[in-house]
Amino acid sequence: MSETLRTTDVAASDADLLAQTAIAVREAGSALRERFGEVVRYQSREELMRALAVNDDAALDILRPRLTSLRPQAGWVEDELDGGALPSGEWWVVDPAEGNVNHLHALPEWAVTATLVRENQPVLTAVHLPLTGETYTALSGAGAHLDGRPLHVSQTADLGLSIVATSQARPDEDAEVVRRVGASITAMLFDALVVRVAVPASLHLLNVAAGRTDAFWQFAGARADLLPGALLVTEAGGRISDAEGRPWTPRSQSFVAAAPGVHAEAVSTLSR
Repeated sequence: MSETLRTTDVAASDADLLAQTAIAVREAGSALRERFGEVVRYQSREELMRALAVNDDAALDILRPRLTSLRPQAGWVEDELDGGALPSGEWWVVDPAEGNVNHLHALPEWAVTATLVRENQPVLTAVHLPLTGETYTALSGAGAHLDGRPLHVSQTADLGLSIVATSQARPDEDAEVVRRVGASITAMLFDALVVRVAVPASLHLLNVAAGRTDAFWQFAGARADLLPGALLVTEAGGRISDAEGRPWTPRSQSFVAAAPGVHAEAVSTLSR
């Protein structure tokens, strides 16, 4: 068998896998949508964590068997807040309720994500927004799409005309990272047109991939926050790096995704 034919077969297999992954995240999203609408009250961190876990489990009960059956040999990332590189091989990186705290507060910014990572590179991803019914997908080398329509990053070439965004990296973040986040927001308030600050990261990155916003940055962060959006943005023609402009990997301590015309300017602002 020729190398070209083998490559084509792998691509076809991954495309079929992406289609099935999209079905799985939509099914999990339906389960979470049924639980959405009322503000969930809690009086302690323990009560909050229990409420978050109930949502996670409702989605995972659907996602884990579906995705495991699709790729039985792939590992499973147990904690969506984990960061750093993965061991060799294939891994499912899943956030069953990305923006879970928003869901508990009856806010609409939440999603279900599933990404297949192969040798520490995202191969395919599906992100479903249950309240709008939208499903964003990306396949390495085959582009990014919203419900089958191609996505393209913006053509903006001036940070001063750009809408940019960031989010909190994770609960109980290191104090130095918190200060760096604050300083970066201040710097962007001087240099960009509009600065948006909210969670979750994945929804900001969907907007960069779709050309609605021009740049997103985050310090530290988890694999499940960033891998789906990293693939969507690059497949939509955007650039990703760390905040110093170096190639981004899951080991990186910062992340920048932007339209090509403003990427260098955004990195310059964040590096000051």
